[in-house]
Amino acid sequence: MAHDQPHLAVIGAGPAGLAAAIAAAARGVRVTLIDSAPEAGGQFYRRPSPGLGARRPQTLHHQWRTWERLDDSLRTHVQAGAVRHLTDHHVWFVERQSAAGFTVHALLGPEQEEPVAVRADAVLLATGGYENVLPFPGWTLPGVVTAGGAQAMLKGTLAVPGRTAVVAGTGPLLLPVATGLAAAGVEVAALVESADPKAFVRRSRALAAQPGKVAEGAQYAGQLLRHRVRTLMHHTVVEAHGTEQLTGVTVAALDADGQVRPGTERRIACDTLAVGHGMLPHTDLAETLGCGLDGAAVHVDDEQRTDVPGVWAAGETTGIGGAALSLAEGHIAGRSIAARLHGTAPDPGEWAAAARTRTRLRAFFAALDGVYASPAHWTEQITDETVVCRCEEVTGGEIREAVAELGAGDMRTVKLLTRAGMGWCQGRVCGPAVAGLAGCELAPGRRPFARPVPLGVLARAGETEQ
Repeated sequence: MAHDQPHLAVIGAGPAGLAAAIAAAARGVRVTLIDSAPEAGGQFYRRPSPGLGARRPQTLHHQWRTWERLDDSLRTHVQAGAVRHLTDHHVWFVERQSAAGFTVHALLGPEQEEPVAVRADAVLLATGGYENVLPFPGWTLPGVVTAGGAQAMLKGTLAVPGRTAVVAGTGPLLLPVATGLAAAGVEVAALVESADPKAFVRRSRALAAQPGKVAEGAQYAGQLLRHRVRTLMHHTVVEAHGTEQLTGVTVAALDADGQVRPGTERRIACDTLAVGHGMLPHTDLAETLGCGLDGAAVHVDDEQRTDVPGVWAAGETTGIGGAALSLAEGHIAGRSIAARLHGTAPDPGEWAAAARTRTRLRAFFAALDGVYASPAHWTEQITDETVVCRCEEVTGGEIREAVAELGAGDMRTVKLLTRAGMGWCQGRVCGPAVAGLAGCELAPGRRPFARPVPLGVLARAGETEQ
């Protein structure tokens, strides 16, 4: 493809980024697809390394044919020169140029020390989401992993985190994690879901509007029955036990107000706890560009445009909603970008089917958000001795003291007084817990960069090749 064609940088090669890159490339746009992983697909389409010799990787996925179509299309556009796919590129900043579009700054390779700059006329943010994990006593023990981490281990390495597992927390991700582990030979002692079954009944009409999703849930339920996985609804993990390694967890039932019901505690032996409490959008790059947010997600219009000219966003960064919604949003964004970069007004009729899918799935996942809310009193399970910020080893008691004794009323003040959120993850892991203990909203981090950057790279950023 000629280099005088308009150039789009797509950040993230998950479902949304792939759909957008393919749609834009098919309409005469030169695309650079930038991703931190060694292969395209994102977390949803993560696959074992070819060296592992997996004979049936499709058994780990329930939308394998969709992935094969995406992969075939991507390969075709790469071979034709319409798409350049940059793997192992970790984007840390997107720079707005006054009259020449954007420069995407990335760090190359596992060491993340060699700088790379990609210049483009437009940018699509398809940066996905990350897991929300709420602390409890014992959550830092070896053997306690995130639900998504357990799934990534299984999909990417064909390995399992242990022999006997409890899957706990809340959210639809727990179902494929529990069934996937069970199918891989792990004894899943229990699936502990904090959601109240009554919440499903209250939102049955909205949920029934997506019969395919309901059928998918029923399929997972059937697999749990076949593997004899005990399901404990409206329960939560109270504590994880062990000294050098996880040996078991205590779970308890919740009452109508979301508090632990005294006397319902039970201990379950296990060497693995896969725990998660839903997902949060990755918005770091959007925030540094000045994009507006709707709550915790990037704000977009009907074309998936942000309020920053030349920047589009699609997928989980605009709101958690699964792969099908990400594909629809990415397709819309790719078509919109192609039209805009060619100087024409896009025709929404060209993506009408994707728009209808987007509308239905957004409504469906809005209903799910109400069902899979974290227990109202989850902070009461955090003892004063529980480590909340793992990077800086800040306990729940220190955060409570900063609020009660020192007057901290927001996350920034708690951070300044306790160092909670100043570590390597920059508060991405502990942020929800700090906000909950401080009684404030989970505010954007307002970080200048999306990841740690070597000082040498910063010093040379912006220099010309000469």
